[in-house]
Amino acid sequence: MSKILIAEDDTAVREFVSRALVNAGHEVVTAADGLQALQALENGAFDLLLSDIVMPELDGIALALMVSKDWPDLPILLMTGYAAERQRAHNLDALIHDVISKPFTLQQICEAAEKVLEDNA
Repeated sequence: MSKILIAEDDTAVREFVSRALVNAGHEVVTAADGLQALQALENGAFDLLLSDIVMPELDGIALALMVSKDWPDLPILLMTGYAAERQRAHNLDALIHDVISKPFTLQQICEAAEKVLEDNA
C-alpha cells in the first residue's frame, strides 16, 4: 500500500480520485490547494504527489517546483483539463512523471498512479 497526496481544488474531482485510489488499496491524504499540500508534506512522508495544475493560492507547477527541491525523491503526477497548462507542465519533464488530461476514468487515474509507483519502487 502506498501513501498518496492529492492536491485538487475541485471537491468533486478530489473525492472521485481519492475514492478510486483508496479502492485500489492506497492510503490517501487530500489537500484543497498547493499550500495545504505543502503543509501535508511537512507533516508526513508520501510515495506520490498527484496534483492539479490550476489551483488557487499555489498552483501545481509552483508546487511541483517546490516539492522537487525539498522532496527530490517524491514522484509527481500532474492532472489538468487545460491544454495550455499541459504544455506548460511539459516544460518540467525532468521534475514530473507525467500529466494526465481531464476528464479521466477511475481506471485511467489508477493506472497512471500505479505506473508512477512501480517506476519509482
